[in-house]
Parts: sequence; C-alpha cells; structure tokens
Amino acid sequence: MKHKALKFLFASIASLLVSYNARSQSVPTVAVNSPKDLDAGRVKIDSLDNLLMRVLGERERIAGAIGAYKAKNHIPPLQEARFKQVVEKSIEAGKKEGLSAEFITEIMNSIHKESLRIENDSTLMRH
Repeated sequence: MKHKALKFLFASIASLLVSYNARSQSVPTVAVNSPKDLDAGRVKIDSLDNLLMRVLGERERIAGAIGAYKAKNHIPPLQEARFKQVVEKSIEAGKKEGLSAEFITEIMNSIHKESLRIENDSTLMRH
C-alpha cells in the first residue's frame, strides 16, 4: 500500500515539474519596463511561489511516508550521506539556474530540517 502511495506522490511531483518546465520554456522572462510589467511580474512570482509550496508539500508528504518506513524498520531518521548527496545535486542544479551554492545549501538545510521534523512526527505517531 505504501509503495503505491509513494509511486503516486513521485508521479505527482514529476507531473508538476514537467508542467512547470513546459510553461517556463514557452513563456519568456517578464521584462519590467512599466507599472503594468511590474504587476505582471508580481503575478508570475505569486504563481511560482504557489508552485513551490505545492512541490514542497508533496516533498514533505513523501518525507512523512519515508519516516514511517524508517521507524517501522528501525532506521535512524538522519542519514548524513544521503543528505550530502541531496545537497550536492541541488547545488549543481542551482548553478544551472544562476543560484549560489550558499543559497542552495541554506534552502536545503531548511528543507531537511522540516523533513526530519516530519519524519520524527511520523515516528511519534506510530508509538
């Protein structure tokens, strides 16, 4: 059952990312040369922020499922080698978007902290 739920969550995230990627490639970056452009840019930022929250929500639901699995199988929530891989891959992806390693590291540390909180909550709920 959990395997099917994880497959669904992964498929949902993939769908969101593919959908965004298709839109971002077909929609040029907003040029801000007037108050109307400023408003359009803000609308686009609001839309992207909503997408970020949906993707982060999906990610954290997966973290919860992983936390439940880890608890059931007596695996510690913190997997330092795995987290290091996640950060390194994220830094590389961020570089392609013009984002600094420091910024990406800070974001990933915050996301990881929330994931551990959720994984620990999953553990507590099982006991």
